[in-house]
Amino acid sequence: MRTILGNWRRIARQSRRLSKERAAEVQDTLSKKLIKLGVIGPEARFEDVLSLTVEDLLKRRLQSIVFEKGFAKTIYQARQFIVHGHIQVLGKKIDAPSYIVKKEEEDFIGYAPSSPLTTVKEKSK
Repeated sequence: MRTILGNWRRIARQSRRLSKERAAEVQDTLSKKLIKLGVIGPEARFEDVLSLTVEDLLKRRLQSIVFEKGFAKTIYQARQFIVHGHIQVLGKKIDAPSYIVKKEEEDFIGYAPSSPLTTVKEKSK
């Protein structure tokens, strides 16, 4: 995550040395990407990219979001559920806890239909 964040910061710093037109293009592309990922909000300024922290990026991991949404009791259990194929995003099983969840995907996280956890969750309702 540090590497990804470092790359974004490097792009932001280097864009300041480009011509105004090219800098605007690079900054717009990076801003759109970060907004789509949900790392920054649509109202954020481009300078906010330089103030991002590793924690901001870690919050977008599937493991963190599964825990925050209450699909798992602990962050460790969230990781286990993901690795064992119990979690899906947009109808597709994701088995990588480090998967970065896009903002538009956030509402489409749930248990996989083949997971025994779907019946456990329904019984507890």
